[in-house]
Amino acid sequence: MSDTATTLGQPSSATSARERILDTAYELFSRHGIRSVGIDRVIEESGVAKATLYRNFASKDELVVEFLRMRGERWTKGWLQREVERRAAAPDERLLAIFDVFHEWFQRDDFEGCSFINVLVEADDHESPVYEATAGHLEAIRGFLSELAGDAGLARPDDFARRWHILMKGSIVSAQEGDREAARRAREVGKLVLADGLAAYEPAAEA
Repeated sequence: MSDTATTLGQPSSATSARERILDTAYELFSRHGIRSVGIDRVIEESGVAKATLYRNFASKDELVVEFLRMRGERWTKGWLQREVERRAAAPDERLLAIFDVFHEWFQRDDFEGCSFINVLVEADDHESPVYEATAGHLEAIRGFLSELAGDAGLARPDDFARRWHILMKGSIVSAQEGDREAARRAREVGKLVLADGLAAYEPAAEA
């Protein structure tokens, strides 16, 4: 497996039964969502016994929550944040660089969309551990955006992060519809949002 594929969140080789289960679930849930992938398919493709899976994960929900944790580590931190930080130094440039990273992602044949968005749509029970975990990971992404916004000197960084996140999520959904240029369109809108936010910033007067 290439380094590029691993960087984008693909599972690495594993030896233990738990790792095989998780790597298989990661691949299947990323590609097909959680609703259409049953436990039996995970068992079959991971090559473990049903008792082994349930010894490691008491339920499908528990497996999905662990998948989401892995997605946060591999996709959010291991790929997106790392790529953004590599491409730009200034906080405002890093915000825009998100869409440069997205554009390249959208061109890939294995583009699968955002698992957090997909799972959020599929989770019917808003009080379930799966829904709460998904919402938590999306909140973590906004935390990253809010930190960049604050470092850039933007007023109300938390509010700005929510607006920026709307652009990000909208571009991903548009790309899933087939618009491979969605990230570039979102970047152009983002430049306007960023300029407006910077214009609204009023630095504190010197004592």
